[in-house]
Amino acid sequence: MQIVKLSLKKANKIPIEADNINPDNFAGKTAEEIKAIPVWYGNGQCPLGDFFNVEVEGKDSVENTKLVFEGDVSRVKRIGQNMSAGEIEINGNVDMHCGFAMKGGKVVINGNADSWLGCEMSGGEIILNGNAAYYVGAGYRGESCGMRGGKITVNGNAKDYLGEHMCGGEILVKGDVGLLPAISNNGGRIVIEGNATMPASEMKNGTVIIKGEVFDLLPSYKEEGTEEVDGVTYRKFTGDVNVGGKGVLLIK
Repeated sequence: MQIVKLSLKKANKIPIEADNINPDNFAGKTAEEIKAIPVWYGNGQCPLGDFFNVEVEGKDSVENTKLVFEGDVSRVKRIGQNMSAGEIEINGNVDMHCGFAMKGGKVVINGNADSWLGCEMSGGEIILNGNAAYYVGAGYRGESCGMRGGKITVNGNAKDYLGEHMCGGEILVKGDVGLLPAISNNGGRIVIEGNATMPASEMKNGTVIIKGEVFDLLPSYKEEGTEEVDGVTYRKFTGDVNVGGKGVLLIK
């Protein structure tokens, strides 16, 4: 097992673009080699070691490499971008785009996450033990497909546009969500244990389960009796009929 421990030398006001910080790029490397990996800071690149203290224990494959961030990295973007295996543990808050396009492995965040958590991911797992901002599991603006696979679990609340343009995978939110979760969905499964507002607008496919209260249910859904999931009976709606959708919206 290889464990790489990272901590910021001092708080940064300008965001660090850390798209190179993932197990794929750290596996098998020494502390000095990792410190030399470039990251974007402002309009230029600097060695990672300019910003982070780095400690390395062991040496192993990507699958057996774990990155541990100690402290707040709420101004460090794109941690875990494109990762295919291994594990990242963040013991604090994290900035936008964490887990962007990840293909495998596991990210655990023991804090809050800014917007676009797990956007366009195709595999792997993200566990957020705090609250999420906007566009969890979504696609970037202009993209027709967001999350394609994998699983995101938010153990707190999430803000607006959860799972926008989702095409596959699974999102579980233990708390409440904001406006328009599952907007323009084309597949996948979203489970919201709390409340939601105007869910599944323009959904063409996929399944959305809401266990809390639904505010402003869209009139473009057709009620079709009930459906039981895991021993719980839900009201079943299909739509969004405005776009010829065949999605399933289950409301308790």
